[in-house]
Amino acid sequence: MRNVARRSIKIIQGVSDLKTVKGIRIALIAVAVASASIAVQFVQSPIHAAQQSPAADAQAALQPGTHAPEDPGAKSYSKNCAICHGDEREGILPSFPPLIGISHQMTDDKIAALSHNGKGRMPGFPNLQDGELSALVHYLAISPTAKSAGTGGKDEGPSSTVSAGAELFHQNCAFCHGRDTMGGESGPDLTQSKLVLSDKTGEKIAAVVREGRPDNKMPAFNFSSQEVRSLIAFIREREATAAAHPGGRRGVAVADLQTGNAEAGKQYFDGAGGCAKCHSPHGDLAGLANRYQGLQLEERMLYPRDAKSKVTVILPAGQKVSGTLAYLDEFTVALRDSSGKYTSWATNRVRYAVEEPVNAHVQQFSRYTDDDIHNLMAYLQTLR
Repeated sequence: MRNVARRSIKIIQGVSDLKTVKGIRIALIAVAVASASIAVQFVQSPIHAAQQSPAADAQAALQPGTHAPEDPGAKSYSKNCAICHGDEREGILPSFPPLIGISHQMTDDKIAALSHNGKGRMPGFPNLQDGELSALVHYLAISPTAKSAGTGGKDEGPSSTVSAGAELFHQNCAFCHGRDTMGGESGPDLTQSKLVLSDKTGEKIAAVVREGRPDNKMPAFNFSSQEVRSLIAFIREREATAAAHPGGRRGVAVADLQTGNAEAGKQYFDGAGGCAKCHSPHGDLAGLANRYQGLQLEERMLYPRDAKSKVTVILPAGQKVSGTLAYLDEFTVALRDSSGKYTSWATNRVRYAVEEPVNAHVQQFSRYTDDDIHNLMAYLQTLR
């Protein structure tokens, strides 16, 4: 049943970006097919179970990739986690990360808290208590294979070190940086990274791996020295491969976006573009080019996804309260004021006006020329 449901999820994910009736129909058909299959399996399962022989049960228990039925951690994982993270914790990319090697990123206490409370789009499982929660955490901490490569054992040579690094990278890093290190959903292309290209000893790479980059949402990893060496060896191997095949580069280099005229960009910023109405090169944009560069900077210029909306709430007596929009639906509107205080009102008792800064960027799409974008990018890259 879980596999049928997972197939329907993948189909829906594949059409989720299609804003057409056709796309919606495909998604609905996928759900209907999955639901029907699950219903059939549910009805047939008692008969099938009655026909299943003890020998068949024993044989199934010995199949590769299955877990002993008495393992409570494996049972809990299968029931609560496998639908998103895969039967073997391998993840379902790009939506759901692998959990293999999660103990390198988080302590048992943090894994338990995350399982219990959830985070972001991951739901919490408050019913996981005591023994079951401990068993699940223990199960997640155990490697699914008996391989010991890269765990501090004898170094068998460059190829084995690279292989060990590849395995660690695929388990822990590929979700963000792609399986080939050339960039993924949220992580940059490591074969084009300034840090990687300039770090001849590996010390800077090792520091980033061990300390993480909280400002970029990269976690720290608790790897042994040998594991870090194997990761660096794999990244170096991928760097060399990318350099030998320059035509295969998937990412956008910073130099690719440095083709405009900075002075023309400044004139556009202050004049026709209307950027100066909301932004200041000495205020909110001061040091912008030190924080973002290349494609990341251009994406934020064209569509700043994390821009905070402002809201003004007008109370029944006429007073106005303004702040950052914290929540809004048909029943409730809420804001946080400059001190961070959260206040909410029923929408049928107040009037409110929402100001969404991102809309100004969206409206600009139809007005930009190619030169406008290139010149504005050139100007923004001078704001250091």
